[in-house]
Amino acid sequence: MDVERVVGTVARGLRCPIINQGDNIAAITVESVLKASELEGFPVQDKDIVAITESVVARAQGNYATIDVIAQDIKDKFNEDTIGVIFPILSRNRFATILKGIAKGANKIVLMLSYPSDEVGNHLVDLDQLDEKGVNPWTDVLTEEKFREYFGHNKHRFTGVDYIEYYKSIVEEFGIECEIIFSNNPKSILEYTKSVLACDIHSRLRTKRILNANGAEKVYTLDDILKQSINGSGYNEEFGLLGANKATEDNVKLFPRDCQPVVQEIQQLLKEKTGKQVEVMVYGDGAFKDPAGKIWELADPVVSPAYTSGLDGTPNEVKLKYLADNNFSDLKGEELQAAVAEYINNKKDDLVGEMESQGTTPRKLTDLIGSLADLTSGSGDKGTPIVYIQGYFDNYTK
Repeated sequence: MDVERVVGTVARGLRCPIINQGDNIAAITVESVLKASELEGFPVQDKDIVAITESVVARAQGNYATIDVIAQDIKDKFNEDTIGVIFPILSRNRFATILKGIAKGANKIVLMLSYPSDEVGNHLVDLDQLDEKGVNPWTDVLTEEKFREYFGHNKHRFTGVDYIEYYKSIVEEFGIECEIIFSNNPKSILEYTKSVLACDIHSRLRTKRILNANGAEKVYTLDDILKQSINGSGYNEEFGLLGANKATEDNVKLFPRDCQPVVQEIQQLLKEKTGKQVEVMVYGDGAFKDPAGKIWELADPVVSPAYTSGLDGTPNEVKLKYLADNNFSDLKGEELQAAVAEYINNKKDDLVGEMESQGTTPRKLTDLIGSLADLTSGSGDKGTPIVYIQGYFDNYTK
C-alpha cells in the first residue's frame, strides 16, 4: 500500500562544535550530518544537500589578516599617492576594519561614497529627500559640506551609525587627511587623484573599466588586495578582500579559499558511509532583499564559492497554478492531479520561453539554495552553520 507523501522540501539547521583553526571541517560536517540523521530519525537520501556556511570553512583554514598586512599591500601598490577610495559599502562588519588597513597604508584618502545608498542598499539619505532638495544623484557631485547642508546628519536606521562621520573618524585616527565626496560616477574621483581603490563588489569590473578608459593611472579593486599571503597572513587568490568580515578590531576573516576540495571530500565521505550521492555546497550571503530596509543581502562576491556538480544549473519547473487555471481548468480532484502529474512527467528538458514556466524562478540553483540555507542558519546565535536539505529536487509527482 502506497503512503501519500504530504511533505516536500525540508531544511534543517544542524548544530556542530565551534570550529577553530586547524579543525577538519569535512570530517566534522560528515559527523554532524550522521549524528543528526541518527538522533532525529531521518535517513540520508540520494540528492540530499549539505550546505556549510563559508564562515566555518574560513575559520578552519585560519584565513585571517591583520590591518598591518592590508596596510603593507596598500603601501606596496600606491606608494605615496593620494588614494581615491570609492564606492565602499556602509558596514561596520564588512568594511570598517578594511578601511583601517587602507588608512594605515596611505598618506591621504579621498573617500567617495555613492548616494542615496551603497551598492547593497544601505542608505545615507532617502530618495524622497533628494527629490525635495532637487538633487540628481546621477549627475550631481557633492562635497561633505554640501551634503550636510542639504541633508544634515542621518543615522542608519538599523545600526544607528552616521557612516560619513564614522568612516572619516577611522581614517583620521591614523593621522592622515580624509576628504569626502558623494558621486555615483567613477570618473568623479579623477578630479582629485589618478590612483584609485574601487571598493564596490558586483560592479567592480565596470568601475575599473571606466576609470582605466578615462585617465586613471593606478586602479585596483578589493579582489586585488591580499591575493597572496604577506608575512604568513591569510589570503584569497580569487577574491582578495572581497567577502571579508570583521574578526577583531584589527583583524578580518577572509572569504575561504580552495573550497572545491572540501565539498568533494564531504561528498565522498558521505558516499562511503551511507552509499548515497549527497550534493554539497559552501554558502555565504543568501542574496535576498529586505523589503523594509531595502538591503540586498549579498556583500560576498558570490553566494557559493564551491559546490558539487549536481548543483550546477537552474531549475526547470512548470507553474502548477498556471496548469490548473489554463491547461486543465475543466478538471478537478483526482482527475486534475493525474493530469498535472502526467504533464510534469513529460515536460520538456528546457522550458525557457514556455508559458507554463512563467513565474518560476530563473536563478542558479546555488543562489536559490544559498538563500534557503542562509535564512535557515541565520547570522546570530542559532549555532547551526550546517544546513541539511531534503526533497529540494522533488516535484509534485514524487
